[in-house]
This record gives sequence, structure tokens and C-alpha cells, in this order.
Amino acid sequence: MGSLSVSKGGGDKPHAVCVPFPAQGHINPMFKLAKLLHFRGFHITFVHTEFNRNRLLRSHGPHYLDGLPSFNFEAIPDGLPPSDAVDSTQDIPSLCFSTDRSCIGPFRELLQKLNDTNSTGAPPVSCIVSDGSMLFTLDAAEELGVPEVLLCTASACGLLGYSQYRNLVERGLTPFKDPDYSTNGDLETVIDWIPAMEGITLKYMPSFVRTTNPDDIMLNFIPTLIDRIHRASAVLFNTFSALEQSVLSALPTHFPPLYPIGPLPLLLNQLPDDEIKSLGSNLWKEDPACLEWLDSKQPNSVVYVNFGSIAVMTPNQLVEFAWGLADSRQQFLWVVRPDLVTGDAAVLPADFMAETADRGILVPWCDQERVLSHPAVGGFLTHSGWNSTVESIVNAVAMISWPFFAEQQTNCWYCCEKWGIGMEIDSEVKRGEVEKQVRELMEGDKGKELRRRAMKWKRLAEEATATPTGSSYLNLEDLINNVLLSTPKKNFSN
Repeated sequence: MGSLSVSKGGGDKPHAVCVPFPAQGHINPMFKLAKLLHFRGFHITFVHTEFNRNRLLRSHGPHYLDGLPSFNFEAIPDGLPPSDAVDSTQDIPSLCFSTDRSCIGPFRELLQKLNDTNSTGAPPVSCIVSDGSMLFTLDAAEELGVPEVLLCTASACGLLGYSQYRNLVERGLTPFKDPDYSTNGDLETVIDWIPAMEGITLKYMPSFVRTTNPDDIMLNFIPTLIDRIHRASAVLFNTFSALEQSVLSALPTHFPPLYPIGPLPLLLNQLPDDEIKSLGSNLWKEDPACLEWLDSKQPNSVVYVNFGSIAVMTPNQLVEFAWGLADSRQQFLWVVRPDLVTGDAAVLPADFMAETADRGILVPWCDQERVLSHPAVGGFLTHSGWNSTVESIVNAVAMISWPFFAEQQTNCWYCCEKWGIGMEIDSEVKRGEVEKQVRELMEGDKGKELRRRAMKWKRLAEEATATPTGSSYLNLEDLINNVLLSTPKKNFSN
């Protein structure tokens, strides 16, 4: 492949302020996009919350966020009270509510500081790149007179599901009337009126519909977000046209121009190695021992198990997963976060540890992209977060999906029903089912077919990001030239 070209020209550099939602799965793609923009000549200010800045410094050392002359880090408070869970992701609904109401003041102050160019020595802010969940930034962008683009870190199919929340409420499908909705069949209700989602059931709509409370934070917050998206200059997706074109076409007509610019890992891989490219964004400290362990294994012989940065399970579910893996007789690499078990430490049975010592390795966190690209990895037991899904596609790794919340259920449905690269495991988790599916994924005919289809999507992803003709490559070029560099700056005022 070729590489993205660096923009040339006189005058000040453009200055992009990048604001991710403060959770690992949102920070990672925003950080990749920030690196791509930096390579194209942008000065970058990357804005963490103070809570996550402190996590990064604990994990990576006190100088990790010192930054470089044209790639700087800042932090603003998230509005939540201090937390005892210093190395866990904060409660997502609380974060959504708090950032939406508390962050605009500190963010305005930060922009004022950044635009005091005599003090900073940096160019004035020329655009804002915000997470699609951090829409308080729209007010500041409008006041500053600069374009703002939203990075949707969910899938396009996930956003399509979210865009239907008001419809689902108006049709009486949520909130549920019966508190037993998870077992009485209500979740099996077929939704047959959403283009590009034909045949989906309520079970696979983004999971915040699963409530009996009409005042539920997320049930009400999400339609408000959807209504406000039209104020952005563009919406970006870490996806590619061949994968989600029908979904992108079905999104609401009031949305601004949509730019599928992924998979971001493939675009980033084209850049030359430098200090910026090598910077990581993991909030947990990575354990490199698992990569050395993988080096000793045969190709396609290891199942990788990771449920992401937010999913939690009961002690019983942890034990069922453990014995299912043990009984499958497969080699495995399992990421077991310290906070993986609800309200308790993630402790695995001693007899499980003894039985699997010769074929399994457990780590608290890892560099997932390096793991999924390792030739020893032959399958992925995943929560179906969008980053994990995209990284699986990039590396043609077939999946077993155990979706936890949000649009993970929607991603699971598309992986299994539309794209043919995964199979689902029941939320209750039984060791016999885990054993059966892991064996099938690694040794069976179904697993072979899933890998064949995954390889097809990998090739299409590579075509989308190829220089200079790929659709995602061209979309990124168009975004930079016609959106991010398009609007003259005005003076900032409160």
C-alpha cells in the first residue's frame, strides 16, 4: 500500500481539538483519527477527562502525557464525584448525563486558553472533532465559528438502532410493561419497519431499550443526541462502505454528510513509524507476556477471549466460561480485567487454573490489535464492541459473540445474520454451550465457513483503505479538504 500524503502550504497549521467520550472503546478510535490528522499537518490537542488522565499516568508513568510540540494533551473534569474505582470505567449512563451537563464550561475555558496563542505558541483552534456522545462541544464550536465533525465510535448499524428509539417508544414497544420482559418473549418482537434491519428483533436493538422506567436516563438521552446531530458539519464512522452501505443509506435524512473512513487501523498502518504513531491509548497497563506466549504456538491454534473494557459478569458466568474453555481442550489467551466480575474480584477456580496451565494464559490487559494480528490466533470470543469487531474483520478472525450492552447486541446480529463472520452464545452462559461453540469455531465446518467469509471482508476493508483509490481513503481526503479546512475562524466569546 501507499501512504497518506502530508498537506503542504503556508500560514498557520490547522488546529484540531479532539474530544473522545471518556471510555476505552471511544478513546482508541479517536486517538487513531487524531494521529491521521496530525500526519496530514494538523496541530492536535487531545482532551481527556481528569479521571482518565490520572489513569493513564498511573498505567504508563508520570511523563506519558507530556506531549510533543504539535500533539498535546489537555484534561477537563467530567462532573462526577470522586470514585473509589480508580482503575475501572465509570458508570456509562452517569457519564453521559454528567458530561452533557457539566463539561461545556470547562471546555469553553480550555478553548480560550488554546486560543491565547501568545501563551501557547500553538496555532488557533480551527476545528473540533468530537465523539458522537459529547455533543456539548457543538455549542462551543458554533460560538467559535469553526466546523465540528462527530466521530461515531459505534457501528453505523448501531447508530441506526439508536435513531429508532423515539419510534420504539411511540409504538409502545419500550419501556416494557412487564418486568419479566427478558423471559416472557417480549424481546422476540420482530421489528419489520426499519430499512437495512429487516427481520431484527427487540433483543438485538441497542440494549438501553431494556427498561420498564419511562424516565430511564439512556432511553431519554439518546433521542436528544439524535436530534442534535444535524448541527454538526459531518459524521464520521470507523467502517467502510462495502460493509455498511445499506445501513448508511437508511440513517435519518436530517443527518449531515456521512463519511465512512475505516477501518482506521488500516489507514494508520500506512503511516511511517514515528513518536506519534507509537503512542498508545490503553488506560490499563498492557501485559506483553501473552505475545511471547503466542509466538510459541502453531498458526490458528489459539482462541482469544476478551470482553472489552466495560462488560461485567457474575461469578457464576465467569466459572461457566472458564470450564467451557477448559472442556473444549483448545489453547486460549484470556484477558481477565480485575473488575470483570460484578462487585467482586475476578478469581478463577484453582482446579481450572491447574487443569489449563499447559494450554492457557490469563492476562489483565493486552495490546488487542497485536494479538488479533498474530498468526497463532484462530478465533475470538468477544463482547462484539465495535472496535473489536472492526479489528477482527481487519485480521479475518471469526468470532463467538457474547454481547453485553449498548449496540453490542446489534453488532452481534449483523455479524451473525448479515456478514456471516460470527455465532452467538446465550447471555446466561452454560459451560456445555461454550465448549461446543469454541470447538466448532476452532475445528468445525462452521468455523471454516466463518473464516472464509471473514477473509472476504478483510479484502474489502483493504480495498477501502488503499491509496489512492479506496473509498475510505478518499472520504478522509474529502473530509479534510472540504470540511475541516473549510470555514474561516471567528473570535471566541462566551
